[in-house]
Amino acid sequence: MPASLSHHLRLCCAAAALLAAGCALSGCASMSETVAPAFADPAKYELYDCKQLEAERKALAGRTADLQKLMDKAETGTGGAVVSELAYRNDYIAVRGSTQLAEDAWRRNKCRETPPDAPPPASPPQRPIIKPAPKSGSAVR
Repeated sequence: MPASLSHHLRLCCAAAALLAAGCALSGCASMSETVAPAFADPAKYELYDCKQLEAERKALAGRTADLQKLMDKAETGTGGAVVSELAYRNDYIAVRGSTQLAEDAWRRNKCRETPPDAPPPASPPQRPIIKPAPKSGSAVR
């Protein structure tokens, strides 16, 4: 076999391997949404009230955003897709699972969002305290 044909065959095999790895990793990404609840404790939010669920949902949304940023940043480097999958995907899936369970509990409890910057309830207006005037003629002579 000529050297150029051998080199060409190696390049084709390497390209096919990279394509197969890319397809496998993209399959993991789409599968994560259906598998996510399996990575979280289904009873974790059963006893949470709406106030606790609201705080937990905000924290999970922040963690999800942080992990997504880290994964996006990792994917910009050499071999980034692999690094992203190995370093962050399991945490991302677990957080997404917890998010789904918290959302289910939120709907089940019929919770409502707290309005942002809600003013405290107004108290009734206070009447000024009027002190009686001192009596005249009671002075000592």
